[in-house]
Amino acid sequence: MITGDQIRMARAALKWGVRDLAKAAGVTPATVTRIEGGKTGHTATLKAIQLAFEAAGLEFLFENGVGVRITKSGD
Repeated sequence: MITGDQIRMARAALKWGVRDLAKAAGVTPATVTRIEGGKTGHTATLKAIQLAFEAAGLEFLFENGVGVRITKSGD
């Protein structure tokens, strides 16, 4: 599962604010802020966030630590 750190990195890569991500993932801005702050999120919520980023052209990395990379220009 993605982490709060990866979510922050992904938002920075896309120059998205918390509200941008919340809208794209169908969650509340408070949920995004809470997860980025280190609180746990429901599996379905984390998956929705991950799918929103992947649709925008990011890939999450889990080997040798955690990270994100841009794979395409997005929509």
